Amino acid sequence: MKIKCDFCKSEYTIAKIPATPVRCAICGHTWMVKTENRKNQFFVFLAALCALLSAIIFSIVVVTHYRKNPDSESPLVANIVKTELAPDGNGVTHFIVSGIIENRTDEIYGAPNLIIETFDADDKPINTPETFNPPVTLLDAGARAVFVYTLRAPSVGVKKINVKLGDFQK
Repeated sequence: MKIKCDFCKSEYTIAKIPATPVRCAICGHTWMVKTENRKNQFFVFLAALCALLSAIIFSIVVVTHYRKNPDSESPLVANIVKTELAPDGNGVTHFIVSGIIENRTDEIYGAPNLIIETFDADDKPINTPETFNPPVTLLDAGARAVFVYTLRAPSVGVKKINVKLGDFQK
């Protein structure tokens, strides 16, 4: 172990810490050698590793819990409740789509246009999305509005129908 004179800064190497004061051979200064408070390096490493793992787990939990979900942040939601097939005057069948627009907030929102998309069995779009006006202009806080729309495009090959909201305004 290395020790240093407090006065002249001369360094000495000793085998163990003496219980009595030490005298410098150069300047004659006497001092008590302080014992170093050494911590077990393994336990320090283990504590640091536990702290790091805790920080990583905490970060993962926070990120997954507060991850942005577009559906949960949208104040308005549109859902299809029922679809029916009905023939027109020429005998061509079309889908009649019924659904609900819901305001999930405590504020009034303007109801945006609704967009209906049709897909085949491979989730590929069949027709151009059809846009139509909502049944109401404004949705009160927590209010719902029912919509019914007949698709202009024929129902041939349609396996899935989706409704989504256009850009909404507060």
